Amino acid sequence: MKAFIFDMDGVIIDSEPLHFEVDIQTMSYLGAQITKEQLERFVGMTNPEMWALIKEEYGVTQTVSEIIEYQLSAKIRSLRELVIEPIEGIKELIHEIKNRNLPIGIASSSPRVFIEEVLEKFHIRHYFDCVVSGEEVNQGKPAPDVYLEAAKLLGVNPLHCIVIEDSRNGIKAAKAAGMKCIGYVNENSGNQDLSEADHIVQSINDININGLLNY
Repeated sequence: MKAFIFDMDGVIIDSEPLHFEVDIQTMSYLGAQITKEQLERFVGMTNPEMWALIKEEYGVTQTVSEIIEYQLSAKIRSLRELVIEPIEGIKELIHEIKNRNLPIGIASSSPRVFIEEVLEKFHIRHYFDCVVSGEEVNQGKPAPDVYLEAAKLLGVNPLHCIVIEDSRNGIKAAKAAGMKCIGYVNENSGNQDLSEADHIVQSINDININGLLNY
């Protein structure tokens, strides 16, 4: 292992409840109803890809851009008001990786503005050598583009990167990029199939850096 790449939502911040709540509210604003369970299949996908599918399936009349403008504004307002800390064990894991002089990146499906809001809220932006949004590459997760771009920016062969993910779409993306992947079981991320991960943990504290160095 020569680099570590983090997903963000559900791995660094337990934000999926926020996403589910705002997305349900957004659907209500659009005149349609959707449940948390129906939204679970979109976890890990970018906003444009998710809303394009929902728009088609639910016959929503607003444009994808109009939907995202409403949704993203609501999410950022909610995030700024939220009293929340990083997921337990994340800060310690980041410190340990940096102490070993290994590069760290973020490859998230969230928009760049939301990623930066989270990192600034937790005062951890300076730890990351690169940040890539799934909206900045050709295809979002489960395509590998966002992880390949992160590896490129870190200057590390994808085969030497390890990813932490909490979603089925994210794990598929990491594996398609040729990377090793740790699946983190986050109950707030819904019913996610993590079976394609190389290793599954119930807690971030269960991640052993010494063991990973031998991958």
